[in-house]
Amino acid sequence: MTGELAYRWAGVLYPICRSLTGSGVRQTLAYIKTLLPNLQIKEVPTGTQAFDWTVPQEWNIRDAFIEIDGVKVVDFKQHNLHIMGYSEPIDATMSFAELDKHLYSLPESPDAIPYITSYYKRRWGFCLSERQRAQLRKQPNKQCRVYIDSELIDGHLSYGELLLQGETNDEILLTANICHPSLANNELSAPVVATAIAQWLETAPRRFSYRILYLPETIGSIVYLFQHLEWLKKHLIAGFVLSCIGDNGDYSHVASRYGDTLADRVAKYALEHITSDYKEYSFLQRGSDERQFCSPGVELPVCGLCRTKYGEYPEYHTSLDDMSFISPAGLQGGINLVKNCIVLLENNRVYKNVFACEAQLGKRGLYPTVSTKDSVAQTRDMMNLLAYADGTNDLMNIADIVRASPFSLIDVANRLVEAGVIREVV
Repeated sequence: MTGELAYRWAGVLYPICRSLTGSGVRQTLAYIKTLLPNLQIKEVPTGTQAFDWTVPQEWNIRDAFIEIDGVKVVDFKQHNLHIMGYSEPIDATMSFAELDKHLYSLPESPDAIPYITSYYKRRWGFCLSERQRAQLRKQPNKQCRVYIDSELIDGHLSYGELLLQGETNDEILLTANICHPSLANNELSAPVVATAIAQWLETAPRRFSYRILYLPETIGSIVYLFQHLEWLKKHLIAGFVLSCIGDNGDYSHVASRYGDTLADRVAKYALEHITSDYKEYSFLQRGSDERQFCSPGVELPVCGLCRTKYGEYPEYHTSLDDMSFISPAGLQGGINLVKNCIVLLENNRVYKNVFACEAQLGKRGLYPTVSTKDSVAQTRDMMNLLAYADGTNDLMNIADIVRASPFSLIDVANRLVEAGVIREVV
């Protein structure tokens, strides 16, 4: 089962401390490349300008802890969420009262370690559970050794790109983020689902080309768009930002800016093919890289696909989003959703009747030769498809008009093409 394999991949990647840049991102991409040998790993130097943004310094961390009376009470090596992302180095002794200003916890979730970052302003900090912090606060004058062995240096931002060429240069885009540390659903579900889809696509017939990106969130997509926007505007027909797609919760669609792109239409039908109980979020509820792909001046046909949407579950951005929060079945559901989108895109053609008036379907074995009241019911989808196959409607338009699932019409359309009754309009 593919979901079980994806879960094992996530287990390998889970311990790695990732951030916007650095060795954790490279280690993650190196592992994905063992699964996708044609993956290209790109490096963008610190200081590179991309629209209104600049690639930040590279951050790497080796160790970090808070020590009291010779005992490490907070230890990065025990959980990499204990350190604020992009913390600058420090080796100092101070009272707990002074240290407390650099600590982060969640009163509403007392056993969780929060995920906190400070990418674009230099500072340092530690994250811990509210319960542990409350215990330490009982001794405000206690002396604490604070140690962070990190570096902020001119280096590179790394990302991965896989292009699977199809029959045409028209493209479908899939993106996944690789910049969070040990967060299973929020971070790792998307890259492992994208990797499973990539492996499937490598051997599948492809009308379209597929571009699969593994990006640091926000800055990665901005850099990529700066480099490739002209090509994407010309060739991209639909794209999907994958995020939080491996838990067992509801499926979700985060719409593009106006919710009217081909990607939005496909997402709607793909979700309905799985469940009638999915959640729709408007662009006003955005939060991942659909922000960049749909922004003014970019305006690409991209929407978001999730199971439980980011920010909509209490474990989000905490240590509770661990490997127990995702599952093989949850990941399989995410894989199935993306597959459904691709199957529909590959089969969403515009058709036109070959004959004026109705074609005689009976002599082609497509219509019962004995007419009964059940005959029409048996062939309703076929007759309805023929009624609207006028060279202006794609398969999803026809599905809307005749109130059928486009997935049910795919086989019908293929049979009519094979019989020479309709043809694709190119």
